[in-house]
Amino acid sequence: MSEKQNHSFFTVLIYISPALVPLSLFWFWPMLYSLYISFTNWDYMSPTYDIVGFRNYLNLFGDPEFYRVLGNTFYFTAGTVFPTMVGGLFFAVLLNKEFRGNHLYQAILFSPWVTPTVAVSIVWSWIFQPEVGLANWLLSLFHLPKLEWAGSSTWAMPMILIVTVWKGVGWAMIFYLDALKKVPKELYESAETDGASWWSKLIHITIPLISPTSFFLAVILMVDALQAFDQIQILTQGGPAGSTRTLLYLYYQSAFEQFNMGEATAVATILVLLTAMLSLVQFIMAKRWVHYE
Repeated sequence: MSEKQNHSFFTVLIYISPALVPLSLFWFWPMLYSLYISFTNWDYMSPTYDIVGFRNYLNLFGDPEFYRVLGNTFYFTAGTVFPTMVGGLFFAVLLNKEFRGNHLYQAILFSPWVTPTVAVSIVWSWIFQPEVGLANWLLSLFHLPKLEWAGSSTWAMPMILIVTVWKGVGWAMIFYLDALKKVPKELYESAETDGASWWSKLIHITIPLISPTSFFLAVILMVDALQAFDQIQILTQGGPAGSTRTLLYLYYQSAFEQFNMGEATAVATILVLLTAMLSLVQFIMAKRWVHYE
């Protein structure tokens, strides 16, 4: 490396050091240390521990419960990402017009996002009360049977999905509103001249031109879904019978209920790899459906 290249390298290093130092201390180092702990039998309390190699990973992949948790994680991710995006786009299209009070409606829809998830979950736990909750009262209006919600292994996960989607729709709407304002109006006017219907304009003009926003939301919402914890802890604590236990909740139980940090960090490592793989798949697939011009 020449002297000029050395000078450029150190200049770049100085400029990025304000970001590189905290990233190294609070992200890279904890990740590497967590990876190291996953190969040990540390119980979170003892000052010493032994290296056990891949035993924690082999125990996980040999346990049928782990695959059930993995299925719950995919179920939760798919059940929140797509409905949140569709709901956000629906309300964005609905409110992307100038009429009296539209900003008030936007603020109301966005307000769940700025409300702490714990507070939201507590309120929804009252709504889903089997005997006196609002949800079962609404079902009774349509002569439908009351549901146990949090007490049912069938309905506990849909209940969490409803809460999560309700909280995120307004956030997705804000991004879609901004994307819709950037779609050239001339395209709609040309399509109307050719006799295109509202649905045809939505499919052939709006959705392709806002695809970068859809891609951004898909990635962020997927990562957020894989890290969901608060609503699960408040509403079901992973139950009943583990029907709402996801990978992150399994990590919490292994680490802070069973004090098995080796297995817990193995779960965390798998979760990081899973997030990276799903993000990579999305980036590869995005080349086919995301249009930047």
